[in-house]
Amino acid sequence: MMKGLYVLVALLICLVVFLAILVIRAATIKRKAEKIEQPLVFHSEEEDLEYAQRLMKMIECKTVSSREIYDDTEFAKLRAVMKELFPLVHERAEIKYFSEDCWVYKIEGVDTNRNILLMSHHDVVAATGEWSHEPFGEIDDGVIWGRGTVDTKTSLFAEFSATEELLNDGYIPPCNLYIASGHNEEVFGDGIESAVEYFKEQGITFELALDEGGGIIDAPIGGIGCKCAMIAVHEKGYHRFSVRAIQGDSEGLSLAESPVLRISKFITKVSKLKLTRKLPSQVRAMFESLAPYANFPLRLVFGNLWCFSALLVKVVPKISSQAAAMLGTTCSFGSVQSKRGAVPRDNECSASALVRYIDEEDLESDMKKIRALAKKYSLEITEPEEGHEFHRSADLSLPQYEYVRKCAKETFPHAAVGPFVLTAGTDARWMSDVCPCTLRFAPIDINNQQFNSVHCPNENINISAVGSAVEFYKTLLKNYQ
Repeated sequence: MMKGLYVLVALLICLVVFLAILVIRAATIKRKAEKIEQPLVFHSEEEDLEYAQRLMKMIECKTVSSREIYDDTEFAKLRAVMKELFPLVHERAEIKYFSEDCWVYKIEGVDTNRNILLMSHHDVVAATGEWSHEPFGEIDDGVIWGRGTVDTKTSLFAEFSATEELLNDGYIPPCNLYIASGHNEEVFGDGIESAVEYFKEQGITFELALDEGGGIIDAPIGGIGCKCAMIAVHEKGYHRFSVRAIQGDSEGLSLAESPVLRISKFITKVSKLKLTRKLPSQVRAMFESLAPYANFPLRLVFGNLWCFSALLVKVVPKISSQAAAMLGTTCSFGSVQSKRGAVPRDNECSASALVRYIDEEDLESDMKKIRALAKKYSLEITEPEEGHEFHRSADLSLPQYEYVRKCAKETFPHAAVGPFVLTAGTDARWMSDVCPCTLRFAPIDINNQQFNSVHCPNENINISAVGSAVEFYKTLLKNYQ
């Protein structure tokens, strides 16, 4: 009897100690939060309006990229605008062009053996749908409307404006400063890829590359009471495959074995497959960075990932599909096509799919499951000979990451700063072979509506966001060592 009581008491003590550890860690982590302050005002309303009017000249150039044909008309207009807006940059920089219109500017620094790179892209998607304002540039009530305001002529404008203003003040970069902008990023074109091939041929490597990707956004997770400056440190890999079903000698087959239904069943089963789902190191770092700013229940979880990581992996997908995509492999199907043959045996159906994954090991494990499922339904699966596309994550232990993080916090003191995994695609993916710290962060302060306006009607930003983006790049450049 007494022995059982001792065991019960011991278990209770262990439980109390366990809960105390969780609570103490949550309380300790809160004290690590950097102070959240009011947004800084860098310029007068007149200065902000002047920035907006200059940016408008870039937005008005309808540089819509296309997979089928390259028309230089609007791109040539933009090149002329850039020369007009940034004469000192064009005077001081060595400029090279790749593919049809990918720009690479180089301003020589004090140490010519070191390099950093600011990136963006100047192509945009078509302005389809119903717009409440002019789709290629309108300023109204403190807001700039137009395709490219968020994605991503504003960050390009800010990079050039910061460099122009610093040069005008006598600035000499501590190392070579490159500014690159792609002309076909929106169609997964070869602009920046061609430039990177040149860098490789010339033996040019970079300490830091900074492209679009993250931004200053409303908290990506409920329970965090401030805006967040999110820096993407990795983007998921790509793998495409297709499946095909034919009827074959199908005279005696049942309707359930028809090509269309076999493909349909396959797609349904793939959607239910247990593909890789885990807590990658980059996402773990995101939770840890945001934990000090979370409410207590959330801080209790984020602050004790050693205990709750498995729970998070299960719960997060039920809360946010966007957050779920950062936790592992996704498989989405695009076109499904059926074809009726001259005779029933020639009937066929096919489908294409895109797999996005965190690590190459995940891809092989998950494709093994998908191939087995295709075999079960007698489907022919085709994968590209060139294989998949995977690019390394930034090394968060390098000082360049911490430096960018500090610059973001200094410019946007009203935001928490943290890393994340980008589930979209950027030109920055090509840079991982020549830069160990390739980051994706466009310093534009936007709300949810503006965030969701990317590639949609009514893309817009606040006028004040332009000047703060310029200040971020000026801080980054003038204090870089």
